[in-house]
Amino acid sequence: MAQDLFYVPIFFILFRETTEAAIIVSVLLSFLQRVFEPGSLVYKRLRRQVWIGAISGLIVCLCIGAAFIAVFYTVLNNLWGSTEQIWEAVFCAIAAILITAMGIAMLKTERMQEKWKVKLAKAIENKDDQENKKWSTRLQRQSFLVLPLITVLREGLEAVVFLGGVSLNAQAKSIPIAAIMGFVCGCLVGYLIYRGGSLVRLRWFFILSTMILYLVSAGLLSRAVGFIEQYEWNKIIGGESAEEGGDVIPYRVSTSVWHVSWGNPEQNTADTGGWQIFNAILGWNNTATIGTIVSYCGYWLLVSALLVREFHKERKEAIRKAESGEWEEGDKALEKAKNYIGEDGNILTDEADLEESVVVHKETGEQQQKRFSVERVEVDENEKH
Repeated sequence: MAQDLFYVPIFFILFRETTEAAIIVSVLLSFLQRVFEPGSLVYKRLRRQVWIGAISGLIVCLCIGAAFIAVFYTVLNNLWGSTEQIWEAVFCAIAAILITAMGIAMLKTERMQEKWKVKLAKAIENKDDQENKKWSTRLQRQSFLVLPLITVLREGLEAVVFLGGVSLNAQAKSIPIAAIMGFVCGCLVGYLIYRGGSLVRLRWFFILSTMILYLVSAGLLSRAVGFIEQYEWNKIIGGESAEEGGDVIPYRVSTSVWHVSWGNPEQNTADTGGWQIFNAILGWNNTATIGTIVSYCGYWLLVSALLVREFHKERKEAIRKAESGEWEEGDKALEKAKNYIGEDGNILTDEADLEESVVVHKETGEQQQKRFSVERVEVDENEKH
């Protein structure tokens, strides 16, 4: 069935984390293009450092993620035994919590590009104390390798944590396609941004993605409650239910809100394929209880409260930064950080070198402006003739 081959939460989670990592690389490459001539040896060397750092971080994350998944599906699955439904409930609850956190992060993705521009500028301008200066000097020549390595590694490990929690409730064969598609789409978004795009244009896509993630998460929490209730009922009946060939009804009548004979996602037949997809994505079940309905509705009330809280929090923070003068656009921050990069591509820490670099970059900017003005005049004259 479709949900056995493609697990939707994994796609969106890996897409978001890959997008952030791709944005980091695109910001670094764009910054190098702004500081150095694209055909110069320094530009080529630093660009190579960026790619080596990013790819190295990616390889480490892939190894850790593969090891985690392999250990879980080969070792931990044997621990389920007679308490499989309790494990399922725990995994669904963990996945719901992680997906909720990822949804909030997804809504902030449109500001990610500016955030990383400012972070990069601050990292370049950072002045180390005397204790760390010697270590900083050693890493100076590899600064554009270390920055993408650390950031991609951090994003990758974050993705491993989220995927680990979410995939606990997924079949092993549903992970590869969703993970590959999420990675490819994230890389594509990063490339489009590098070529001059903007995350603001993707705002509604991220909002729609968050809505889908929250639908999945609400269903997972409802299923977690359902698994616990079913486990308790199975202990009472002590055998197979009527739907499994036994003589006992498969649900507790006193807590049941509805039970229909059709749409059972647990029955693996051609007629239930669509209901299995609804179960995997939306948490549908042909049996609804007071607990599952209350947990589903309660989840949406909680998420609504969290989103309202985040909205007011972000608004207050933006007002505070604007009033205190802390607000700084990414492009302006990178323009200022150019003065901290020497002609050989090293980050400058000596005050004398910094003053000289400011003069050089100022002269370079003036020369570029004059050249642009001359070219503009020549174009106007050619148009007149």
